[in-house]
Amino acid sequence: MYVIHLRYTGALAEIDDALEAHRLYLGRQFDAGAFIIAGPKVPRDGGIILAASMDRDRLDAIIAEDPFSQQRLAHYDIIEFKATRLAPDLNLPQSPWL
Repeated sequence: MYVIHLRYTGALAEIDDALEAHRLYLGRQFDAGAFIIAGPKVPRDGGIILAASMDRDRLDAIIAEDPFSQQRLAHYDIIEFKATRLAPDLNLPQSPWL
């Protein structure tokens, strides 16, 4: 799995202009099973995405499709980890890339 930390590099006005396209992109990735959780940071200077396990090259290609990436509005820090514990009664979807 991956934690993706987005840090905005563009002005908030630029982020707001690209936000609808970014949300459509997120929706496609959730539908495809690539993303599990996503949301803005508080304060609003970026966001966090939890991504399913997959080849890193595949993840990099997915991130390259993000309008924030294409417009150079965010920097992405990516942390890979192996989930070994899960809270009781919490079920994570299975990725098609496992």
